[in-house]
Amino acid sequence: MSFPLGEEALYYFDKKGLLVFTEKYHVDRGFCCKNGCKHCPYGFERENVTKKETTDLDRPKLN
Repeated sequence: MSFPLGEEALYYFDKKGLLVFTEKYHVDRGFCCKNGCKHCPYGFERENVTKKETTDLDRPKLN
C-alpha cells in the first residue's frame, strides 16, 4: 500500500498505513506546521513543545 519514493513524491504510506509527507511536500508548502513531521526540513523537534503551545503558534492561513 506504499508508493515508491522518488524525488517528486509528496507522500507515501508507512507500514501501519499512515500517510507520511515527504521533505519535498514540506518545502513546497513553504512553512513549518510545528507538528513534528518525520521529514520536516525546518528542523522542528516535537519533544520540546507541548500541545497547548502548538495550537497557539502563529501559522500562515491556508486558502
